[in-house]
Formats: sequence, structure tokens, C-alpha cells
Amino acid sequence: MQTEDMELKSTRYDVADGIATITLYRPDRMNAWTGRMHTEYRYSLEQAEADASVRVVIVTGEGRAFCAGADMQALEGHAAKGGYDSGTRDDIPKPGFGVRPEFDQNFAYHFGLTKPVIAAMNGAAAGVGLVLACFADIRFAVPGAKLTTAHGRFNMPAEYGLSWLLPRIVGLARANDLLMSSRVFLTDEAYDMGLINRLVPHEDLMTEVTAYARTLADGVAPHSLAATKRQIYVDQHRDVGSSVAEADKLLDEMVAERDYKEAVRAWMGKRKADWTWPNK
Repeated sequence: MQTEDMELKSTRYDVADGIATITLYRPDRMNAWTGRMHTEYRYSLEQAEADASVRVVIVTGEGRAFCAGADMQALEGHAAKGGYDSGTRDDIPKPGFGVRPEFDQNFAYHFGLTKPVIAAMNGAAAGVGLVLACFADIRFAVPGAKLTTAHGRFNMPAEYGLSWLLPRIVGLARANDLLMSSRVFLTDEAYDMGLINRLVPHEDLMTEVTAYARTLADGVAPHSLAATKRQIYVDQHRDVGSSVAEADKLLDEMVAERDYKEAVRAWMGKRKADWTWPNK
């Protein structure tokens, strides 16, 4: 299925069996990030959020790179203008916005989505490409691909909240190394430090990612998946007592839902559950 309201020039969007796949599609430029690509990416996420049939989102790259970072022409444009220009318009789609003020920012909007995002890192990721992967909930990657935060060599700050996020993924000491040095490291090292969930040979990457997405789509109640994702990221901003209180409140509400009763019946009958949320 292809989106119709926006002409996609630098991405592809497909939905099959409850899984939406967003492909960064500038293989001749190693999927370098542009304002157009960011707009299309957010538009596709908006479509996936609005589509009740979509349970999981996969983001990947076409060709030999996941995303090589900001397009060099855009970097040259910043220098010529004497300031940063995102290349996006004020009316850019806003998936995930309106949940918490903290999430209403570039890439932080991933935390406001109700559906998990899996990064299928088919190759190198630098700068904003690494940012995108880090804001995904789960990361699969091919072995031996180059990664870098990149910003240091361009006299830029750590981008898009990566200085907040990366220490929470790999720990402060490792994050300090990657952020302060902007050194190149491989996905193999990233796996060892916990940044990558699973390394998969290139020829098997999409098969394994899709199979994992299928386990989420088929084996986890969609409201449970959405609520758990929300708890994870909101809990990064609050105390443990508030987390427990929210969990108790959600438990009381969700046990009264149709999908809880269906889950029990499916478990007892040893069959696949027929989830209905959000169409209760």
C-alpha cells in the first residue's frame, strides 16, 4: 500500500499484514537526511498511527546504508546562510505530539507514538541517521556497519537529544566516549555495549526483523503494547512511586476491557487471540 495524499520522493511506505515499513529511499546518496525526507518520514509515521490495522513500524534504508547523516548540500547551505535551516515547514506532520510537552520535539515524538518502531539498520548510520536509530524502540543491524555521532567534526553540538538518550541506552561512560570523540565504531561494538539488540547477516535482516515484528503484532495485545511503550518513556521523567501508581490504574482499567477477556479465552483455548483495540 502506498500513501496517496503526499507524493513520496525520498522514502517508501508499505503496509502488509499489520506491519508498516518505512524505507529511506535515496540510495545514490546513502539515504542522506534532508528536510524533505524528515517531512515524508513523519507523514508516514502519522499514517501508521492512524491505521488501526498497523501494529508495528519498521524503518530501514535502501541500498548499502541506513542513513549517512545530513546531506552535505544541506550542511553547505547552513554555512552559506550563517545559521541552521531544518528544511522543513511549520505545517510538518506531528505524529506522537500532544502526549507530553517533553515529547513534542524533533525525534522525541517517537516516545509519543502508540506503536513500537524497529530500526532495521542495513548499513552505516551517522549523525542524524544514528539519532533516528536510537529513537527507535528496538534495533537490529548487520555486522560490520560503521556508526558515528559525527557532530564533533563539524563544530556542532550533540544533536536532537542524543546527549540525553545515549547515556540511558549504553551508560554514561560509553556515551561520553561516543559523543565526545565522534569516533567511528562498528555495529559489532554497538551490540556488545547494548546499543544494538541483534546482529543479523544482511541477507537475513528483513526476514528476521519482520518475524520479530510479527511476534509483537500477533502475540501481544495492542493496548498492552501501546501502554507499555508509554510507561517506558514517561517513566524516564518521573519517580518510581508515580510509576507504580500509574501501573495500578492501568491494570484496573485494562482488565475491564474486551481484549483481556479475549486473551484469557485464547490462552485457555490454545489459539491466537482476536484483538480489537483500539476498536473496542
